[in-house]
Amino acid sequence: MKENMIDCQNISFKYMDINENNSKLAVNGVTFQVKKGEILAILGRNGSGKSTIAKHINALLVPTSGKMYIENMDTSDEKDLWNIRQKSGMIFQNPDNQIVATIVEEDVAFGPENLGIAPEDIRNRVDDCLKKVNMYEYRRHAPHLLSGGQKQRVAIAGVLAMRPDCVIFDESTAMLDPSGRKEVMNTIREINNSYNMTIVLITHYMEEAAQADRILVVDDGKVIMQGIPREIFSQVEKMKHIGLDVPQMTELAYELRKSGINIKSDILTIDEMVNELCQLR
Repeated sequence: MKENMIDCQNISFKYMDINENNSKLAVNGVTFQVKKGEILAILGRNGSGKSTIAKHINALLVPTSGKMYIENMDTSDEKDLWNIRQKSGMIFQNPDNQIVATIVEEDVAFGPENLGIAPEDIRNRVDDCLKKVNMYEYRRHAPHLLSGGQKQRVAIAGVLAMRPDCVIFDESTAMLDPSGRKEVMNTIREINNSYNMTIVLITHYMEEAAQADRILVVDDGKVIMQGIPREIFSQVEKMKHIGLDVPQMTELAYELRKSGINIKSDILTIDEMVNELCQLR
């Protein structure tokens, strides 16, 4: 049985206003675990608390109550902070906020240099990580000349070069066009397969969440559903009630079933839909 990479135990987090009477409970009694090598998608409408949960995973935030453990290290224990942040990398929505150098390979080298890695090891890491995200041929390019998807892949390479065990993608495809989103999702699956890296994926795109091993649905700071994508997305009415979509093919299956057509309710992909339709008589 795989060990837990992340063990979140009944955490709550309160954002304090200047006037403490207006303090807001952004996360309210959340418990979940993520196994090593697992891809977990966290879904929720704006303001649901999903990004606040993500910031607890690399100790950018510390719980007001409850405990967050990363590989059995307590995020509220200051002596473990350095190790926790080495183990948990984070990719943000806007890659421009994460790119610090004027040349791609220098940007990817920035993190390992700050960790005190030997120069020859840095060279190997930079080349390896740029190849992993299919950006090696752009290693001497200026980042500002790249497309959004390419910049995001450079940002991913920069985090990978620090060799974390877990990477949190906080709506990392939100600013990209469909081809850029596809590039980044392919990269996420590739690094998960190649490095057995634990992935936490926060997204508004249901087709991306459908590629996860497991889904956590958050609303009003609480976990209201968790399970594999087929279990979660087949509950179309419940998802719509909390203001979330489902993948297009799941939605189509739902409408066809409402029209009296006998078709599975847990279809996720176009291929599955074609297969089902071909079996209808």
